Amino acid sequence: MNESGQMIRVTVWGLCLNILLSALKFAVGIVVGSAALIADAVHSLSDLSTDLIAILGIRLSARPADENHAYGHGKLETIAASVIGVILVGAGFYIALRAGFSIYRGESSIPGYPVVIVAIVSIVAKEGIYQVTQRVAQRVRSAALSVNAWHHRSDALSSVAVLFGAIAGLGGWGQADQAAAIVVGMMVSAVGLKALWGLFVELCEGSISNEEQESIAKAIQSVPGVRSWHKLRTRLVGREIFMDVHVLVDGHLSVTEGHHICSTVESNIVQSMERPVNVVVHCEPEPDPDATPEAQPGQQ
Repeated sequence: MNESGQMIRVTVWGLCLNILLSALKFAVGIVVGSAALIADAVHSLSDLSTDLIAILGIRLSARPADENHAYGHGKLETIAASVIGVILVGAGFYIALRAGFSIYRGESSIPGYPVVIVAIVSIVAKEGIYQVTQRVAQRVRSAALSVNAWHHRSDALSSVAVLFGAIAGLGGWGQADQAAAIVVGMMVSAVGLKALWGLFVELCEGSISNEEQESIAKAIQSVPGVRSWHKLRTRLVGREIFMDVHVLVDGHLSVTEGHHICSTVESNIVQSMERPVNVVVHCEPEPDPDATPEAQPGQQ
């Protein structure tokens, strides 16, 4: 199965799980009158929308490059991930606001043991689907899938808050359920904001991580015939890296020899990266008459 197929399959698993958990939480939350569990059900319900958005983003971003999109459609996956992040922030704000008004009105409830049982089931199930989804996301380097995985974990964490609220309620604190719902909302919004910041950097053409740039540098330096290099530029388009770099070679080499060195550089870089990478290498003679003191060989 190709990468897109793996991503869609694990997302569909999450979608089915979210349908079951949303129904269970809503049913039990309404019957026992638990604000925290109903809020957690809303969170699980929001997971359904993000699952659908993730599937749509994955399918659209997998389309090949065309005349109007020479760099492919990878940004569509980033945009889909951004929408998921916005939904997370909105859902968290709604949950916390609703619980806050409940406390302000002096409402109290002690939902009892059914909430404890449902919360434990949700924690185990959502942490499990988070682990599976995140492994696939890391293997294929998908921003949308990674954000969606964190949405699953935020649901697990919110269920932890529901669990503690239910236990505190059984201990006699009548507003523990609402307090737990506020904690749930804050956690969900925090996850969404963190995801949005990383996606904002990517949409603003931010460079790849320092670790990946170091891997590229090692790949370049390992090629025989490369005297030095500079002007490394990188950016992300969905799951793919697009980069260009200038390498300096012996100025007395033939065009064919210089081209062979550049081709080897490209090959080494591709093999050193865990995600797809598109490389453009510019060959320059050493010493480079156009190099400036700020852009000396071996520097980015």
